[in-house]
Formats: sequence, structure tokens, C-alpha cells
Amino acid sequence: MKWQGRRQSDNVEDRRSISGGKVAVGGGIIGIIILLVNVFGGENAQLITPVLEQMQGGQTQTEAAAPLSKEDEEMGQFVKVVLADNEDIWGKIFAEHGMTYKNPKLVLFRGSVQTSCGGASSASGPFYCPADQKVYMDLGFFEELKTKFGAKGGDFAIAYVIAHEVGHHIQTLLGTSAKMHQEQQGKSQADANKLSVALELQADFYAGVWAHYNQENLDTGDIEEALSAANAVGDDAIQSKMSGQIIPDSFTHGTSEQRMYWFKKGFKTGDIKQGTTFEEI
Repeated sequence: MKWQGRRQSDNVEDRRSISGGKVAVGGGIIGIIILLVNVFGGENAQLITPVLEQMQGGQTQTEAAAPLSKEDEEMGQFVKVVLADNEDIWGKIFAEHGMTYKNPKLVLFRGSVQTSCGGASSASGPFYCPADQKVYMDLGFFEELKTKFGAKGGDFAIAYVIAHEVGHHIQTLLGTSAKMHQEQQGKSQADANKLSVALELQADFYAGVWAHYNQENLDTGDIEEALSAANAVGDDAIQSKMSGQIIPDSFTHGTSEQRMYWFKKGFKTGDIKQGTTFEEI
């Protein structure tokens, strides 16, 4: 992605040099598994919790905060440009539909972080907290996604995840998330999960819409990087890797095929009215 020298958002809180906390010893794979389950796999936690407990052995250590390296600083600048692109594009889209877009904030952290949705560790992975309208992200996630789960990696994988989480912010602003949670009440777990899948796939669609309007800044291979990340975090892919079983009723984020399809649909159409996941899932 072409990003050097471009506008950077003022809405990024970089806490990487001050945050830290309890993490699993040797916890790279532990963290990424929990991360993928919590952020991209939801109810699949029940399938792998015993495995995680055995691997983790109940041991923890304290991760001290570390100064930011030159690479860390550069990555922070990249994140600020991606968030600025989201601000500009969604601000314009909302205005075209007679609405006002409220910018979210993005918090970079290491180890652990306190949010209005409660405390979280790096193992929680990238997530959006509607209570404070902030996206939280530990950038260590992306190296693990590449090395342990086979994603291509690259800067646009990061951009895709940021755009996906901003998609949840859009759903909060539009009232979609609140409506979905209300509709989940009284439903069976399987039916409630289907609504969660629709919400997550719509966020993938919104990420594709953002990419559609940001094509002038894309490099060759960027979309492939996003699709590779989406493929790696499908519910079916995660379940297959972790347990050898695929249980569709437990899906909360959609299959690899679904996640790629809805990102591609958003990228192709650029039309927010086409994000009809609740009607089609």
C-alpha cells in the first residue's frame, strides 16, 4: 500500500511503550489461537479450551514495556495513514447519504489494555469496543497470523483488519449492532450465531467498500494479502486446524469462503447498500 508521506490520523493512541501485563510463557501460538477464537471465532472457544489449558500449563510471566524501535515507529505511522483513509472515505460516504460520520479512535498496545468494555490482553486480538468507540490492536498479531496460520502477511493484511474493525464502528453508528443483539434475545444458540456471522461478514463487506474507494493507493498484491488473511480466519479453517472438526452451528464469523466473498463484493461494488448479509446468511 502506498502510504509514505500521506496524511496521518490524529485519532491513534499509541500505548505500546507503556502497556504490559500477564502473558503466557512462550505464548506466541497460545496468544494467536485465543486471539483468533475471540476475535474471529467466537463460540469456537469451547472446542479448544482444554487444549489451550494443557499447552499453557497455567504459567504466566510479566511482559515489561519496551521502547519503540524504528520499525515500531514506522508501523505506527502506517496505522495512522490507514485510519486517516478510513476517516476520509467513510466521512464522504456518510455525507453522501445525509449522515455525519464520527471518527473512532484506535489504540495500539502491548501486553494488556484497559477499555470501557473491560480489561483485555494481547491474546484478545484486534477488537472494537462500542462502549468507548475505539479499536484496540496489538500488532504482534500479524506476524503470528503469517507464521502460524499461513496468511501471506504484508501491510494490507493489517489494513484489512483495521478496516474490518472500523466496519464494526459503522455498525454501531448505524444501529446495526444494537439491533442484532436485540434480535439474538430468546433465540437458540445456533440461530444467535447466524446473526453474529451476518454482522461479521458485513464488517468484511465494509472493509471491501473502503478498499474500493482507496484503489489509487493500492499496490499490486494488496487485495490478495487481504483475502489471504480473511481465508486464514474463517471459522471452518480455525476449527479444522484446532480440532479436526467443523461444526457449522458454532460458527460466529463465517467460513473462509464467506469472508472472502463479502470482502470481494464490497471491493467490487463500493455500494454500502449491497451489504445485505442479514438477508442472505
